Amino acid sequence: WWTSGGEAAALNVLKEDLSKEGFAWKDVPVAGGGGDAAMTALKAMVAAGTYPTASQMLGYTVLDYAQAGVMGDLTETAKKEGWDKSVPAALQKFSVYDGKWVAAPVNVHSVNWLWINKAVMDKIGGTEPKTFDDLIALLDKAKAAGVIPLALGGQNWQEATMFDSIVLSTGGPEFYKKAFNDLDEEALKSDTMKKSFDNLAKIIQYVDPNFSGRDWNLATAMVIKGDALVQVMGDWAKGEFVAAKKTPDTDFLCYRFPGTDGSVIYNSDMFGMFNVPD
Repeated sequence: WWTSGGEAAALNVLKEDLSKEGFAWKDVPVAGGGGDAAMTALKAMVAAGTYPTASQMLGYTVLDYAQAGVMGDLTETAKKEGWDKSVPAALQKFSVYDGKWVAAPVNVHSVNWLWINKAVMDKIGGTEPKTFDDLIALLDKAKAAGVIPLALGGQNWQEATMFDSIVLSTGGPEFYKKAFNDLDEEALKSDTMKKSFDNLAKIIQYVDPNFSGRDWNLATAMVIKGDALVQVMGDWAKGEFVAAKKTPDTDFLCYRFPGTDGSVIYNSDMFGMFNVPD
């Protein structure tokens, strides 16, 4: 699902590397950031028995297909290349199943970022927000200046990505891990979680009326063009700024989501290989 300008540029690096090793790459891209549409297409292919050789996946999807017994075994290659030493243990939890490597991580994304148009920031006299209240005050400045404060696409994964940062900001890393990693019932039903939802309700008021269904890269383009001040998005957004030939600190600014300095929410794109006939 790497179909935006920045994503396509990154994918081409992988294609070129494989080409140098004598492999041809033939893909069927399924547009839609977050991969929901791609995973729906993959599920249909697997159900029909028409497995692809490989597919881009995120962690829990890899484990689901591994449990179903349809993933290939990459252990021989992994041992030869020392993946156990080069891949962080946190990623191995999702790329190794039952002692076998079933997927190859290709990146580690940092998620809790703000992306800001510098010209708009200068125009409204804004400064880096250090707290959630600072962020709300900054969004109010943009609104008063007639600029869309928050660029967002109303898609589940985009709102969940922003909520991730809000929960980390509201409750801190230990609360985040209890709630989202351990699924601790007390944390999930706590006043801190309620406040996190309240903060989500506050920030969502700063989007434009047409946000519903917008792809993430189109929201990034709003910041790039100066139509909006800020986007809450993972570090893959930088690829869109670079593809638009924008320069950090000159054209755009990037800050940790307020209240999350020192913590990193991460995810990793992986390529899982399927058991297919030789």
